[in-house]
Amino acid sequence: MLRTIGLMSGTSLDGVDAAWVETDGEAIGRIGPALTLPYPPALRGDLRRLLDLAPGLLSGDPFLAACVERLTRHHAEAVERLRDLTPEGVDLIGFHGQTILHRPAPARPGRNATRADQGLSPPGFTWQVGDARLLAGLTGVSVAHDFRSADVAAGGQGAPLVPVVHAALAAALPKPLAVLNLGGVGNVTWIGVDGGLIAFDTGPANGPIDDWVRASAGLDYDENGRLALAGRPDEAMLARLLEHPYLAAPPPKSLDRLDFTRAIAAAGLGRLSPADGAATLAAFCARCVAAALRHLPAPPRQWLVGGGGRRNPAIMQALAAALPQPVHPAESAGWDGDALEALAFGVLAARTVRRLPLTFPGTTGVAAPLPGGRLTGALL
Repeated sequence: MLRTIGLMSGTSLDGVDAAWVETDGEAIGRIGPALTLPYPPALRGDLRRLLDLAPGLLSGDPFLAACVERLTRHHAEAVERLRDLTPEGVDLIGFHGQTILHRPAPARPGRNATRADQGLSPPGFTWQVGDARLLAGLTGVSVAHDFRSADVAAGGQGAPLVPVVHAALAAALPKPLAVLNLGGVGNVTWIGVDGGLIAFDTGPANGPIDDWVRASAGLDYDENGRLALAGRPDEAMLARLLEHPYLAAPPPKSLDRLDFTRAIAAAGLGRLSPADGAATLAAFCARCVAAALRHLPAPPRQWLVGGGGRRNPAIMQALAAALPQPVHPAESAGWDGDALEALAFGVLAARTVRRLPLTFPGTTGVAAPLPGGRLTGALL
């Protein structure tokens, strides 16, 4: 067993989640403390700017380089704070980095027109920024990183990456089961009675809500869903958004955080009040999840929800209204819904060391189970 710290900086750009776990990449042993180290407002703002700039950025861009160093040092601080809580020590860090651009090849030509329709950069590319060598030097711990590239190079979607970890955590739970993560983008893992995995991105989640409340109300995010709960969803706008071709396209499929930006603007969001806009986007998140049901082999017995979206009562109420199955926060299964993805990257780091598959035909569309990730630093 390796003592690992998994790190995750999601597309909501809230901060760095860090989680300690003991694992060999297959079995999950002790699960230790976890924490979130929020980004300072200036860094969060610059990372958000990177998302807009990424299609035209070159790897040597000075602004990019400065952001990467600040991002990496923030991750190192999260590691050090967590180490203070874990006297057992740490053998390995799983470092996802920050996704700033995700353009995998369409899994089924002609079915997923999202990226081409929006005039975005060519498919077949994923870009996570972060300096693994610097992180290893700052912490003195070997770092597993670059988890997505091998899958995308092999024709996979490069996402979602965590379904194999969801399956390990849910080994004793009744099946079929759906595990829903709501970050900037939503993704679902469906686990069958026989252990089979289906996974894909469901659609936008917190990302558009955060952008909307920042632009319309001057808020970083809709804390406790207060703005959305004070508004009413615009049903005509929702009907237009639900015609988006991504939702009908069969999996495997995955999204960039900004893939729906133009569609949401074109649907008329700007004419709504701040509260009605937030309510509409919260409802859209839930109805995207409901639209995903058509792509599952069998209805799940329940939905377990992790990520920041589960803390938004407007989203959770909308999910309960849109889904015919029970919807519960991840904590109902004894999981930490805030740390779930960070824990997963600790497990994926151990899988990288052992060259175990990270992605599978049912999760990313890759032709066969595929190892991935790279190691920086000598594993002690």
